[in-house]
Amino acid sequence: MDKDEQIRKTVREGYARVARQGSSCCGSAASAQSQSGCCGSGPSQAQLVGKAIGYSDEEMSLVPDGANLGLGCGNPLALASLKEGETVLDLGSGAGFDSFLAASMVGQSGHVIGVDMTPEMLEKARDNACKGGYKNVDFRLGEIENLPVPDNSVDIVISNCVINLSPDKPRVFREAYRVLKPGGRLIVSDMVLLKELPPEILKSAVAYVGCVSGAIKKDAYIEAIKEVGFRDVEIVDETRYPIESISLAMSALDSHDLNTVVRYADYVASVKVKGVK
Repeated sequence: MDKDEQIRKTVREGYARVARQGSSCCGSAASAQSQSGCCGSGPSQAQLVGKAIGYSDEEMSLVPDGANLGLGCGNPLALASLKEGETVLDLGSGAGFDSFLAASMVGQSGHVIGVDMTPEMLEKARDNACKGGYKNVDFRLGEIENLPVPDNSVDIVISNCVINLSPDKPRVFREAYRVLKPGGRLIVSDMVLLKELPPEILKSAVAYVGCVSGAIKKDAYIEAIKEVGFRDVEIVDETRYPIESISLAMSALDSHDLNTVVRYADYVASVKVKGVK
């Protein structure tokens, strides 16, 4: 197995655990959150993370229970300006949170395609679509480096804290460019590096699955988007991501590694980036 496939396997296994675990934050690595009401009657950790990264209570209440797993690092839909009838592609759609919000925005005349490489997440998303009665959402199994989507077929590509997980980010952006119609938009929230990470973090599986050690330098990220042909590429927003919140995703993994990752919170930032084909 080559290095890229090993990375995909690690990511797939990590997010399969999250899908099986659901949105509960009562795992060992998240015990520090219990004072916030996670395991009681208060808001879940997923809701707390959602609010911290830009989602309103109303938005979080619109989706089926279990769709919001608290795994994002921003709200790309806040910049998307979606219109009725548009076709949206969600890269790394997970349990369907952003896909369902987008589906409500584009209406029944629109269409949302969610692509995810983790079968357990795909099953969860399809169950959520059934629970919510969504008829305009289609979840497909696939890798974001090899999208199961025709050329020039979507109006907007969104992604939320997923592209950093790819071992071949330029290829992801090439695929996004391929499937967009001329004039189509790319709107992503993602993690980027502000300075180089130390070796102990780069080798950590928890840090990779937690959207840290797979991230690349901010300038390199923007350049990769421009190189495939996108124009008007810009960082619309940049903020410190509350990296402690990856405890939700990591609660099934090793808490010692998680604590090591948290020490390097200042090395990474959450950015919202947009571009046009």
